[in-house]
Amino acid sequence: QNGHGVEKDQQQEVHHRELAAIGGHPTARYDLGCKEWDNNDNAERAMKHWIIAAALGDDRPIEFMMEMSEEGYVSKDDLAAALRAHQAAVDATKSPQREAADIYDKIR
Repeated sequence: QNGHGVEKDQQQEVHHRELAAIGGHPTARYDLGCKEWDNNDNAERAMKHWIIAAALGDDRPIEFMMEMSEEGYVSKDDLAAALRAHQAAVDATKSPQREAADIYDKIR
């Protein structure tokens, strides 16, 4: 259960994350970006993963890219692209029903 007592297969992990990312799973896309950043030191590829994750509505790549931008690792253009894509995703999910549900959750 949860991989305890089993050897971890890094290639299988990456393969399944790639499949999930191709299928539109934002967390998988974000995780692939982190893996590229940490293990492969491939900032350009990591940035592409994070921009796509942001375009799918994930907040974490935006937060991370803002921090990295302050440290000079992320260009303003990449950050701006991610912010625009994220905002478009957030706007696309807005609806009167969702807003009513948010209000209901807050007063409950």
